[in-house]
Amino acid sequence: MEKALLQNRDYTVIIAKTAVDQGAKPPGFAERWIAAQSTILKLVQACESFDPDGVTLYLACQSPQEDCIFKKYEHVKSLELTHLIESNFPPEKVYLLEVLKTALDDYFFRKTSGVTKPNGEIILVLIDGEPSDRMAVAKAIRAATHRLDTDEELGIGFVQIGEDMIAQGYLTALDNYLKEAGAKFDIVDTKLLDAIQPDTLTEFLMGVLED
Repeated sequence: MEKALLQNRDYTVIIAKTAVDQGAKPPGFAERWIAAQSTILKLVQACESFDPDGVTLYLACQSPQEDCIFKKYEHVKSLELTHLIESNFPPEKVYLLEVLKTALDDYFFRKTSGVTKPNGEIILVLIDGEPSDRMAVAKAIRAATHRLDTDEELGIGFVQIGEDMIAQGYLTALDNYLKEAGAKFDIVDTKLLDAIQPDTLTEFLMGVLED
């Protein structure tokens, strides 16, 4: 029954990796993403097993015009993931609102058009710090819940890379108090990447829906 809920569903992965600023980031920050890479790959492989046509991927990167943009790649297979990540230089700060709204609006547009998969979608956000537009992100998620018909239609999972305490506090509050802030459903689940084991990936994805 659990796996059936994960099938016939689209998967979107947002990788909000930031660049290393030696003056602001803790020792070993850069190594955390390197160490996390194999787990991230397995996580995308798990999504791919339920979404064989590939995941939708958004990657944070710098551009000459803006501090932070997200490049979109569609129908991404796990074999392409490492190359895509290494091909983009990450920004120093992440502004998550625009990319999250893009992913949400895309889902609701497809829903209105009748082309979403029967079980809906899961959006996974991999992040290493608190987003610079944290309050706007929370409001966007809250607003999205009021466009849903059921609580299992859409799940948003935040996966924290590293142990930034400010980010952890923000994500915990987002996870625990979304309904108290006026959301129709609690659609957010948060985890430290280190707490996700290769043999519990299905359980993690179910937790995103059943939080």
